[in-house]
Amino acid sequence: MRGNPLKMKIRLVVIGKTEESYLKTGMAEYESRIKRYLKFSMVEIPGLKNALHLSRDEWKAREAEKITPYLSSSDFVILLDEKGKEMSSVEFSGFLNQKFSGSAKTLTFIVGGPYGFDESLKQKAGQLLSLSRMTFSHQMVRLFFVEQLYRALTILKNESYHHE
Repeated sequence: MRGNPLKMKIRLVVIGKTEESYLKTGMAEYESRIKRYLKFSMVEIPGLKNALHLSRDEWKAREAEKITPYLSSSDFVILLDEKGKEMSSVEFSGFLNQKFSGSAKTLTFIVGGPYGFDESLKQKAGQLLSLSRMTFSHQMVRLFFVEQLYRALTILKNESYHHE
């Protein structure tokens, strides 16, 4: 593992609360495991209220306005987007390893709302990443992401969690 992952921070920014208890339990388990390797936080931004009258573009623009204050110019921003690059777990661990050696202090992963991301957020992103070509609920994506992050960290440490 290049760089020092303990100095790296990873933040997951999401729109809306995780409501299902089984997802909260799973996420809490993986978050505690991840924190053995690096600083990790999740930011839950309240979802839009009374927004059903908005067009898709207006919806995405409003979400971008809510997300942007949580981004710093020193962040490397990764949008979790179905149109992003697909990586295997091993490839994702290599991507993280490369970022640990870079100049970014924080990797900020963002899960957008139901209509994807506004162009203003895409312009701030250094990477679009797809967890799958399948569609998952935004709440399930959170659990899948923290599990894959944990898996990638164990791969980098050559631990036995991941099997090829």
